[in-house]
Amino acid sequence: MNKLGYILGIFVFLTGLVGLTSCQNYTPKPRSYFRIHLADKTYQRSDSNYVYSFEYPKNIAFIQKNPKDTSWFDVVYPNYNARIYFSYKEIDNNFHEIAEDSRNFVYKHAFKADAIIENPYEDPTQNVYGIMYEIKGNTASSVQFLVTDSIHHFLRGALYFNNRPNKDSLAPVISYISDDIRHIMETVRWK
Repeated sequence: MNKLGYILGIFVFLTGLVGLTSCQNYTPKPRSYFRIHLADKTYQRSDSNYVYSFEYPKNIAFIQKNPKDTSWFDVVYPNYNARIYFSYKEIDNNFHEIAEDSRNFVYKHAFKADAIIENPYEDPTQNVYGIMYEIKGNTASSVQFLVTDSIHHFLRGALYFNNRPNKDSLAPVISYISDDIRHIMETVRWK
């Protein structure tokens, strides 16, 4: 055997040996989600042009839909692609109609929801009463709430994400924003 054949034989043997020992069973990584950075919370009081005020997070955008109409506005979380749609109605001997209408908006999600949990809230010293609805499952809206004094004012809000609902990946953000919604409810003041 000549020297070139000998070297070529060793090369083929080593290449095969490396190929056999380096090949292991490939296991694909499980699907994962982006890391979500949840900002620290600091609050500020809403504009005094409304017949109510509340504290909302500083790291969000407060968008009034029509400068002349203070009954419709949004609180936008641009980092989380989320928005709380607010609506305000003045009660004129139609509290039960408005309250039932609000409840119907919540229960439209019942066919997709795993559960709907009602969390009542009341602060008689400030004349503030409300309910926060936690809508569990892959629904369009995860949290809705209402706050009222039962005589003059009715404020309603609904949290929506501008993406496909996925309860697993959105859970940390929903929890984070739910805390803000509780804070909003607790700090509502009527004028």
